[in-house]
Amino acid sequence: MKRRRTTLLGVTTAMLAAALTLPAGPAGADEVELIKNGTFDTSTDPWWSSANVTTALEDGEMCAAIPGGTANRWDAIVGHNDLTLQEGQTYRFSFSATGNPADHVVRAVVGLAVDPYDTYFEVSPQLSVSGNDYTYTFTAPADTTQGQVAFQAGGSADAWRMCLDDISLVGGVPPEKYEPDTGPRVRVNQVGYLPKGPKNATVVTEATTALSWELRNAGGKAVARGRTVPRGVDASSGQNVHSVDFGSYRGSGKGFVLVADGETSRPFDISATAYERLRLDSLKFYYTQRSGQAIRDDLRPGYGRPAGHVGEAPNQGDTDVPCQEGVCDYSLDVTGGWYDAGDHGKYVVNGGISTWELLRTYERSLHAFSGSPGTLRDGSLVIPESGNRVPDVLDEARWELEFMMKMQVPSGQPLAGMAHHKIHDSEWTGLPLMPHLDPKKRELHPPTTTATLNLAATAAQAARLYRPYDRAFAKESLASAKTAWRAALAHPDLLPDPNDGIGGGAYPDTDASDEFYWAAVQLYLTTGDSEYERYILKSPVHTADIWNPLGFDWQRTAAAGRLDLATVPNRLPGLRSVRASVVKGADQYLAALREHPYGLPYAPKDNVYDWGSNAQVLNNAHVIATAYDLTGDRRYRDGALQSMDYILGRNALNISYVTGYGDVTSVNQHSRWYAHQLEPSLPNPPAGTLSGGPNSSIQDPVAQNLLRGCTGQFCYVDDIQSWSTNELTVNWNAALAWMASFAADQG
Repeated sequence: MKRRRTTLLGVTTAMLAAALTLPAGPAGADEVELIKNGTFDTSTDPWWSSANVTTALEDGEMCAAIPGGTANRWDAIVGHNDLTLQEGQTYRFSFSATGNPADHVVRAVVGLAVDPYDTYFEVSPQLSVSGNDYTYTFTAPADTTQGQVAFQAGGSADAWRMCLDDISLVGGVPPEKYEPDTGPRVRVNQVGYLPKGPKNATVVTEATTALSWELRNAGGKAVARGRTVPRGVDASSGQNVHSVDFGSYRGSGKGFVLVADGETSRPFDISATAYERLRLDSLKFYYTQRSGQAIRDDLRPGYGRPAGHVGEAPNQGDTDVPCQEGVCDYSLDVTGGWYDAGDHGKYVVNGGISTWELLRTYERSLHAFSGSPGTLRDGSLVIPESGNRVPDVLDEARWELEFMMKMQVPSGQPLAGMAHHKIHDSEWTGLPLMPHLDPKKRELHPPTTTATLNLAATAAQAARLYRPYDRAFAKESLASAKTAWRAALAHPDLLPDPNDGIGGGAYPDTDASDEFYWAAVQLYLTTGDSEYERYILKSPVHTADIWNPLGFDWQRTAAAGRLDLATVPNRLPGLRSVRASVVKGADQYLAALREHPYGLPYAPKDNVYDWGSNAQVLNNAHVIATAYDLTGDRRYRDGALQSMDYILGRNALNISYVTGYGDVTSVNQHSRWYAHQLEPSLPNPPAGTLSGGPNSSIQDPVAQNLLRGCTGQFCYVDDIQSWSTNELTVNWNAALAWMASFAADQG
């Protein structure tokens, strides 16, 4: 499980006073003001400021002169220390603030004043534009006697003035009840349906008997009618729901709505090209995730930025990265690759499953009877490499592959041929923070067996796919894969440290048998060598039931081998059984979909939704779609297509989890540079970006404050600080890209 954390940066230990004793008594018993002198009637004590900020008392306000030319929010701070906070207690944080000029943003935070500077709550209003008076509530995630309120005002090229008054932090207030706006009670795929595909919807209603429904075109004319099917209470949402099947309508057009129980759905299209743009946008996502390269604004208008981590101040860069202390005595050039998620880390493990799924998206287009390789042709993604006569999806995947090969331990060193698990900052950074402004030290983390096998698998896969376009790179990839394979066999139990989660995700794994199987499969498919064939046939993973309810991901990679064995031409003995096992897995997911009132192939135990549940839904649909490729049975085609409905709006929250797709979508995914919610000058994530989605564990403070006690599908909030429910990642978008490409091919 990845745990991501933002930080409250700023004060030195000289600014800290003696710790206080935590008060006794139940949280929320009485309202207690924690701020001393938040009204500034006669002085500014005990408020402090960073050395470059001058404060003064002016007409009962504390006004601060903020210098220009600073890079980060925390480069100019006004703060108040020595606050005692209690875990589980709800606090009301309020203040009045103005800015001159009136378009500056202040980051107001409550959190730890000492290392590791955890942020418990933060907000970034645009002063005198978003208003002057601000009030928020949050629940403290931990006990501390060293809490802090800070107003971070740096990051501006020009000097400006900020005035503060009526600052209050009151404990013991009633928790704020969070009621998401779920819109109309008729839930549909807000993007569209295929004319010859399934068309399903869900109605939230108190009715227990069938209701009438109408499908209306953009002109308001009813073009189809029918009766709903009562489904009872959906355990994943707690809602009483009915299902609607309007698949018999085969017309097309824009602006359809579904009407039932006095409610009108959000509009949607019915079109054979409903998924064509999403196929490409979900892949275009990767260009703006690139590290080590300036992102061109002419290719991605509004998303241009300088290259990150190339060693230009304040970056320390990725051109000569040392290991963590005690891990190795060399440095590596590990420039390039994709930023994994909303932070600046790069991970071989997660990069592996992501690269595999992108390469599989292309490989499916070559072998599946409904595949269309021309749609992923050179020029399709509008990237710098477009025009080189290589399919763009291969060019994009190569950006990550070359980075992964750089992470291999050099010859002559201990553990030569193994791959370092990850490279990222030595500490967590705050939000927002553009990649080229990241000042933190970069470190290589220890090599692991799982990372090494991710490299072996994807490099072997790449060798067969790049051979028609670049034989030298294909040869290099295969050599790297074979070296990694031999190294992993020699060191089969170097597993990642589950506690190595400071500054980046740990990506822990306690079992590498599935990665060994996956790597052996890819090496066999590319070379046909008997060594790899023997390994596959002897592996217990080869015949195991790998289709668990959560599906496959970076930690469960057996499916990445099984699916390719079943679909990429090869002569493995017993291939019929391999294909039958995929169909059996698809049957399990299809049964879950049919049982689910919202029609998704995801049925975790007790409806406990996992981190990145949206990608798990899509990867389970991936298995169903592959069964269609193997059998031609339209049940699997329709089940895979229906799974997309949940992602694009047919869900309890009535939200499309893909930015730019639907009337109401996720737009505030956790990211340090797609951070419009915190910094108005920065963009939201680009169109085609998938949010992780509902996560019952709600690990971050925002989710814990708003979603405590949530049920399944309701464990989600579209907030940039909710990294446990609303992050973006390269592996989740890979799941979206594969399924969007499959769906587009069915049009």
